[in-house]
Amino acid sequence: MNQAFLSTLFFSLLFVSLSSCSQNFESKKSLTSAKKVNTDSLQIQQFYKSEDTLNSPSESIGTVGRGSLKNGKIFPFYGPNFTYFAQESYRSKRAYTSDAVRRIILNGYDQLLRAHPDRHFYLMELSHQKGGKLYPHHTHQNGLSADFMMPKLKSGKPDYTLDTIGLMHYFLTFDNEGRYEKDKNIAIDFNLVAEHIYILSQEAEKLGWTIEKVIIKLEYKDELFATTYGQKLQKKGIYFAQRLSKEVNDIHDDHFHIDFKKQ
Repeated sequence: MNQAFLSTLFFSLLFVSLSSCSQNFESKKSLTSAKKVNTDSLQIQQFYKSEDTLNSPSESIGTVGRGSLKNGKIFPFYGPNFTYFAQESYRSKRAYTSDAVRRIILNGYDQLLRAHPDRHFYLMELSHQKGGKLYPHHTHQNGLSADFMMPKLKSGKPDYTLDTIGLMHYFLTFDNEGRYEKDKNIAIDFNLVAEHIYILSQEAEKLGWTIEKVIIKLEYKDELFATTYGQKLQKKGIYFAQRLSKEVNDIHDDHFHIDFKKQ
């Protein structure tokens, strides 16, 4: 069996097994509902807090595509302006990362809160507690990879209709201009995507880290770099993947991926 077939099979089985438990997310259509998810999920956050050995530094071993993680840290399920995208993924312990990457991402959300106090963001999958293969991802193995859901607009206004459906988010489809296939009024906010990446690069540098690679749908790069913050990204010289398989390219139409590294 080839990788594309295995991935298709995996997501098909995932769709069947999670459709019933995801129905409660599908009915949440606003930021107010998203914040209600935060409140309902306090028990999850408290459950994992005791597992997090903050005094033991993380160690990322090997590479993002072939590695492991020692003393991985659980990422908070939610904060003032962010939420981890799926309880199913979180309970399966797929939201661990290195202490440095966790600090970079949290500091980034702090900066976004100051710049956009009215916007909410969704973090997607990170790594297993001890790293290793995080199926179906090709990377995410040593705690230095992170996926971020792209913020969206509907008719020019912030929209969270598609953000609270949990793992079903992977089944959404956007066209090459970043418009939702089933409702062209919903589109990716490319300037805010670019600003988020720019902020993450700044926060990484403050801690002696850097962004090694960004993966985003190849057709989006023109849209991204045409924005104000996209131009800043180009000047900064952050590396964006130049070639992707069709499978990898298609699945990055709803989120962007970042690999971090120590400078």
